[in-house]
Amino acid sequence: MNKYHVKKGDKVVVNAGNFKGEEATVAAILTKKDRVVLNLANAGAASKMGKRTLRKSQANPNGGLVERSVSVHVSNVNKKSEE
Repeated sequence: MNKYHVKKGDKVVVNAGNFKGEEATVAAILTKKDRVVLNLANAGAASKMGKRTLRKSQANPNGGLVERSVSVHVSNVNKKSEE
């Protein structure tokens, strides 16, 4: 089991990648892939959320695109200082 510098519920700042400079909250930690799932705080960044295509099913009769939270590598986030 790896030890990470962030945990679920922490406020973080993304320091690399497509969401660089964005503030977010950690929703989950994916230990097998060393990634964190983020809930983006900024409405502008939320428009860049990940999208996934869903096949038609009883639960989703129309199928189509669904927005979902993004995940970034744990090394690309820093804990926001509490000042």
